[in-house]
Amino acid sequence: MKKVPLGKTGYSISPIIYAGIVSMDERQADSDNYVAKSIDLGVNYFDIAPSYGNAEVIFGKSFKPYRKDVYLACKTTQRKAKDAEKEFYQSLEHLHTDWFDVYQLHSLTTPEDVEVAFGPGGTMDLVLKLQQKGLVRKIGFSAHSERAALEALKRYPFDTVMFPLNYLLHMGQGIGSDLVKAKQEHGFGLLGIKALVERAWLDDKERDASIWPKSWCKPFEKEDVAARLAGMRYTFNLGADALIPPGNWECQSFMMEHYEEAAKTGYTKEDEALLRARFEQMKDHPFFDKDTGNWPKA
Repeated sequence: MKKVPLGKTGYSISPIIYAGIVSMDERQADSDNYVAKSIDLGVNYFDIAPSYGNAEVIFGKSFKPYRKDVYLACKTTQRKAKDAEKEFYQSLEHLHTDWFDVYQLHSLTTPEDVEVAFGPGGTMDLVLKLQQKGLVRKIGFSAHSERAALEALKRYPFDTVMFPLNYLLHMGQGIGSDLVKAKQEHGFGLLGIKALVERAWLDDKERDASIWPKSWCKPFEKEDVAARLAGMRYTFNLGADALIPPGNWECQSFMMEHYEEAAKTGYTKEDEALLRARFEQMKDHPFFDKDTGNWPKA
């Protein structure tokens, strides 16, 4: 995969990122194979979080041999510095590293999340101190509502933003449009999530019976290759620098192996027609609400 610039970071990264949650609950040997295969296919940016169950421990062992040659991003859902600090050093230990190339405030959903993180004793104060010590090189965040994302960008010139850029959300609610405009103004690296997602799960039963139980939203079916490629192109066309697959190896491997095919044409009229028709079928099953950033009920 040809490397792309990640905003103003100075990093040159693979356009498909390894989603650390892929390693969650997997056998160690399988995780080792997933990471090795990703490296072989050109992935050089790996994203992980302590909120992904046992993923840090399993992925950390798989990742250790490659650490010095690639970028590692981690996240924290903690909003208070005292809680985030403990989690930060635990993540370093689990991942066998002395620094993070990117460290992110994770899952900002409401303006209140931002207020607490930036307030007295908030996590942002800790992250800035960690950066001064050289333990964190770039600072980013992930968000599930544009309101929270835009509020965070008012507070600090973040290096990266991770956000759902998806046909269903964008066509139905315009989710992502304001953030893309902000990218043009601020120059942050934009990491697109949910490109392969078709809709929300109908319920937990559907999710648990699927081949993607770790995915928070339902991906396009394996056989629905044209829609998958269109979804990837849609997200790139919106302005994503790189894509993070849904949290399972099937989607991870598809996106890595089909990136060149998705990239060679750009977003086409055929893609637009396909996704517009799919939107009409799926519009009653969005997986985020524009104002609240709420997750699906499943």
